[in-house]
Amino acid sequence: MEKKNSSAIPSIIICISIIISCLILVAGFLNYKKSYGHYITATGSASVDFESDLIVWRGSFSAHADTAQAAYATIKNDAAQVKKYLTDNGVQESEIVFNSVDIAQSYDYTYDANGNQTSATPTGYNLTQGIVVTSSNVDTVEKISRDISSLLASGIEFTSASPEYYCSKLDNVKLDLISKATKNAKQRIDIMAKETGSQVGKLTSSDLGVFQITAKNSGTSDYSYDGALDTSSREKTATITVNLEYSIK
Repeated sequence: MEKKNSSAIPSIIICISIIISCLILVAGFLNYKKSYGHYITATGSASVDFESDLIVWRGSFSAHADTAQAAYATIKNDAAQVKKYLTDNGVQESEIVFNSVDIAQSYDYTYDANGNQTSATPTGYNLTQGIVVTSSNVDTVEKISRDISSLLASGIEFTSASPEYYCSKLDNVKLDLISKATKNAKQRIDIMAKETGSQVGKLTSSDLGVFQITAKNSGTSDYSYDGALDTSSREKTATITVNLEYSIK
């Protein structure tokens, strides 16, 4: 009789262990549901079209002469003509910045039949000076950048780059978009909660997406992972996203 009771003890222990394990699993599942199942997330977005109010135009001109002194005299005279051309066409002196002059000696190289250089004869000096125009008078500078024929006709070797367009009030644009994108995300959360019979609780997390500035009507193909900043177009579109997470009841 004692043998029978003693042999039943291991079975009882096994059954109790199974019951305890089941209770632990159920408790863990309920705790998981409680911790991770009661929230709702949504991503809001906002965009605005705007026109750039600041233009930056870069150019450069060069001169060549047998001596450095002669080349510098030419580049100095060219700089005066370029400045006069700009101011005569509506650009303010305060908007013009001349960069330092770059100087390099030029050579005439000779080679043998095997392509090896055999000599280098000095042929003079090349000087180059850059210029940057930064102005809020976008129309005026834009027009000048498209027509430098008079400078070229005067013998100045002038090279023009494409204008760059910026917004001087970009911070204000960004703050306004963040506000609108946040409201948009909250509206989406409210709609989803209402349709599922839930009540929105406290904000548990928020995440701000990257700020994108692209050419107007360019679409999302110009977006980049770390944020786009288009400078080639006068008409632009700014876009931002905001991700919100709320607890629900």
